[in-house]
Amino acid sequence: MGRKQEWSLLPDNQPLIIAGPCSAESENQVIETAKRLKEDHRVNVYRAGVWKPRTRPGSFEGHGSIALEWLKSVKSEVGLPVTIEVANVKHVYESLKAGIDILWIGARTTANPFAVQEIADALKGVDVPVMVKNPVNPDVALWMGAIERLQKSGISNIGAIHRGVSQFKESTYRNKPEWQMAIRLRENMPDIPLINDPSHITGNRELVYSIAQTALDLNFDGLMIETHPDPDNAWSDAAQQVTPQQLKLILDRLIIRKEVAPEEVAKNIDELRESINYIDDQILELLKYRMNVSEDIALFKQANNLTIFQEDRWNELLRKNKVKGSELGMKATFISKIYHAIHQESIDRQSKIINNEIKV
Repeated sequence: MGRKQEWSLLPDNQPLIIAGPCSAESENQVIETAKRLKEDHRVNVYRAGVWKPRTRPGSFEGHGSIALEWLKSVKSEVGLPVTIEVANVKHVYESLKAGIDILWIGARTTANPFAVQEIADALKGVDVPVMVKNPVNPDVALWMGAIERLQKSGISNIGAIHRGVSQFKESTYRNKPEWQMAIRLRENMPDIPLINDPSHITGNRELVYSIAQTALDLNFDGLMIETHPDPDNAWSDAAQQVTPQQLKLILDRLIIRKEVAPEEVAKNIDELRESINYIDDQILELLKYRMNVSEDIALFKQANNLTIFQEDRWNELLRKNKVKGSELGMKATFISKIYHAIHQESIDRQSKIINNEIKV
């Protein structure tokens, strides 16, 4: 656990655990929840929504600045550092004035570079950790851009929160996990701590554990789990919140795996990885051969004035390979992603040849 920048909030060899209610509903609810969470020494930071802009008006949207006083009591009476979401400059100023320990930028705000820049400008010269949730759409560059704006403002303690992306069809999860999005962020920004938010991904407390375990298996640095003393009667996002006791059971079940294998195990893994390397080399050679054939087909299409995209051929190829992939134990979605990528590259190459942009 822990990134190279050694983010000051990360505990040694354990995931950072951020917990608390979706919304700060009352002073009593905020304090009592914090006290119960404090009993579990694994909870490092207390979270609560103060400003809660909802997708549609009419739902509870938070108590606003009044609730900041309740969070100050969590710090003084319970001894847990606190974090809240900020969506604009006013939120930033009020949070800093109240002594909030950590700020986070929500998914809707991350999707708006203008809003992120205003927040970044407001934080210039301020030494406060800031976490950035991924945008609601699967755009890694937008997520990275928000982090870079904060970095340019002098913020050094920055974390990223992965909460999945919006989807337009019925699904097991509220938000599609898009694990590859988080992996790509880590590839490009390896020093940024990565926190998973299983509550917003699942939208269902029964699924929080499985997503949390997957995140730790992918070497995430921490978890943000919405916790409420009476989730069924919560004023917002009731279905995805767990009780402090349920949180304890989730944390008890989580397996924290090693990032570095013992020497003998590493030797065996290295041998298997050499096999993977050899197979990858063969895949690349075959892809190169396939593209060469695709370029020959482009010359034939050019000579005979044929369209680049042949719909019947493409549909049959995709259908055939999904069936073959299924017979070999591979999911149709996996095969589809691979062949869509291959087909797009083939189309790009054929287009350049047919339009005389390149010579073969």
